[in-house]
Amino acid sequence: MINSPQMVQEIKGHLLYKINPFWKKLKDVENGGFYGYMSEELELDKEAVKGGILNSRIMWYFSNLYLTMKNTEDLEYAKWAYVFFKNHCLDREYGGVYWMMDYKGNVVEDMKHTYNQAFAIYALSTYYEAAKDQEALEMAMSIFEKIETVARDEYGYLEAFTREWSPLEENILSDDEYLCSKGIYAEKTMNVLLHILEAYTELYRVSHHKAVGEKLRDLLIVFAKKVYNRDKHLLEVFFDRKMNTIVDMHSYGHDIEAAWLLDRAAEVLGDKEIIESTKVFTVDIAYKIKEEAFIDGALNNERIGEYIDTTRIWWVQAETVIGFTNAYEKTGDREFLVLAEREWEFIKKYIIDLRDDSEWHWQVDKEGKPVLPSPIVEPWKCPYHNGRMCMEIIRRNKNV
Repeated sequence: MINSPQMVQEIKGHLLYKINPFWKKLKDVENGGFYGYMSEELELDKEAVKGGILNSRIMWYFSNLYLTMKNTEDLEYAKWAYVFFKNHCLDREYGGVYWMMDYKGNVVEDMKHTYNQAFAIYALSTYYEAAKDQEALEMAMSIFEKIETVARDEYGYLEAFTREWSPLEENILSDDEYLCSKGIYAEKTMNVLLHILEAYTELYRVSHHKAVGEKLRDLLIVFAKKVYNRDKHLLEVFFDRKMNTIVDMHSYGHDIEAAWLLDRAAEVLGDKEIIESTKVFTVDIAYKIKEEAFIDGALNNERIGEYIDTTRIWWVQAETVIGFTNAYEKTGDREFLVLAEREWEFIKKYIIDLRDDSEWHWQVDKEGKPVLPSPIVEPWKCPYHNGRMCMEIIRRNKNV
């Protein structure tokens, strides 16, 4: 027993009776996959684009939900996402996953982004475990091999490529508004590294493939030696090609998410020395977040230089619940549990959209008012973070 019984029961009920019904209703029976856009006014656009990331995250969500709750209907929804993935998202000629499809599944943006490939691996690995479908594992391994053959260099991972896997200079994930205003271009990002690590963790967990384990170990070393700043107690965010940091920034959401994902990666790898060495800096990161970023019951978004973005983003709040719960498990410091519960109270009061047929607001200001326009569903807004939060809390409190 870790979190309070009341909190766990509330989160379980929220998953089963709010999040899950909402996403099941977004199944596109006519064209396959799931609808790609719903406005803040709850207007569903049935002809919106369908992103590779959105489809992979939905596949992962329903697969993991089946593994958590053992409801066969959830596995059928995972299969629905999987069929759309292999028929429309996967490039069978050049390998890898396309960035964007139209509502009928036709490719409209064929860029290959390493971030997108990582989420495909993450989803396919979990789907393989749920459905026992060997084809899914083979797809995950082929994407892993493509990343390691094309995207990896001596310092880390390149991020953006053409369909044929020629490097692209423009990288839409690091075209940060602040960086652009300063004329700074990031060739590599902590965000992409984190989600490669997350994907390889899941792939190694279900396959125990030696090469995947070796690359996962390498990633943990890169985080420890190049990404973690022991003087500032944070993970650096944007880098040049050689993994030198290029901006003074602290991404609070990514840090609290990374703290538990790095611990999970080390545990799945199973090396006691790496588990302990990783724990040293993930605990340090969690304490820094607790002291600097958790204000009035929720987590601020980020710091850039001296500027603090106090917007409360939906996924940041979800990851805070997991991150603080994980930090308690690592340290025994009960204040982390108190703060995890305070965060859940904030989510219930301000982030969850209480309207029927809705889910979570994208973002609210520091007073808890929704920041508009902020769609309920779009290529990045999905049940990955909040659904995972619910399932992680359920799994960490199995006796409740």
